[in-house]
Amino acid sequence: MSPSLILSTITRVISPTVWVFSLWLLASGHNAPGGGFIGGLVASAALVLAYATGGEPQVRRIVPLPSEAILGVGLLMAQGTTMASWLWGGQALESRVFDLHLPLFGDVHVVTPLFFDIGVYLVVVGLVAKILTTLGAQQVEP
Repeated sequence: MSPSLILSTITRVISPTVWVFSLWLLASGHNAPGGGFIGGLVASAALVLAYATGGEPQVRRIVPLPSEAILGVGLLMAQGTTMASWLWGGQALESRVFDLHLPLFGDVHVVTPLFFDIGVYLVVVGLVAKILTTLGAQQVEP
């Protein structure tokens, strides 16, 4: 059964906006509602739309890396951020602030919860990508 022309067109048009919105939720999460989990769920909605229109091959085109690697990097990043504050003599998940000057962006105010949120985002996206590619995998006869 071929995917709906309307669904394919809508998915192609709306997916970039959904991805940008998920990144905005990720970046604004420590100051406003949002964060890694909500941003990851919104990005996962884009993956589910892609799966509905093109199946497992479409999800693999969007997420070319192994989903286990994405999930693992996310777990390591979240755990590493939790433990990094111990290196500074603080408590677990204690927040630090870094003020950076980036050439294209100017002065940027970065807080350590952003790195924890990025780890959570990667865990959610990696898990959903794994579920979708597993659902769409062909059974191989032994």
